[in-house]
Amino acid sequence: MSVPTATDRRPNVQEMTVIHRVFRRELVMIPRLVRAADGRNTDRVRLVGEHIEFLLAFLHAHHSGEDELLWPRLLDRAAPSAGLVHTMQEQHARVEQYTEAAHDALRQWVGAPAAATGERLAGLVDELHAALVTHLDLEEHEILPLVSRYVTVEEWALLAEHGKNAMPRKQLPLVFGAILEDADPAERAELLAAVPAPIRFFLRTAGARQYRRYITRLRTG
Repeated sequence: MSVPTATDRRPNVQEMTVIHRVFRRELVMIPRLVRAADGRNTDRVRLVGEHIEFLLAFLHAHHSGEDELLWPRLLDRAAPSAGLVHTMQEQHARVEQYTEAAHDALRQWVGAPAAATGERLAGLVDELHAALVTHLDLEEHEILPLVSRYVTVEEWALLAEHGKNAMPRKQLPLVFGAILEDADPAERAELLAAVPAPIRFFLRTAGARQYRRYITRLRTG
């Protein structure tokens, strides 16, 4: 199977780092939101719970795309680094275990929002964050250079398409808003240039307003 050559276009692997910032940021904030929530305020518990569900779904969509579309290609083309790819797969499995435990704790907290159930949920998200950061650091330092060498622009674009299709359509403004929140102007321009013009206009206008309302309510409630 052919791989990119020195004269080929290279995938914009910085996109992955920008997406990773969402998980790095939100998995630090979520335990604080849970611990600060008044269990008697059912609307607040529901809002924080829905945000956790959203983030865990986004993380699953992100990792399932790598499982299906990235690791097989790197195992096939970057054979000397097979051990590193297997480590990525093992880390995904570990993160998934924490994610499933967090889902269970989330259901318990939303059903009975007491201090004990909230602390269990917050503690599991703290553990998920620690496991995920270890994975993200290794991926950014070691895997992304392999992607730049062995994966085509077209193949790289399939990951974004997978992520878009894996999330409910109504949540896509939140996905893009979360990704763009910490992007610098150059990163923002690159990310928006990859979407069709009508969608780009929506994300810059109504979609951006929707995300600002949502995230302001979440963080200041």
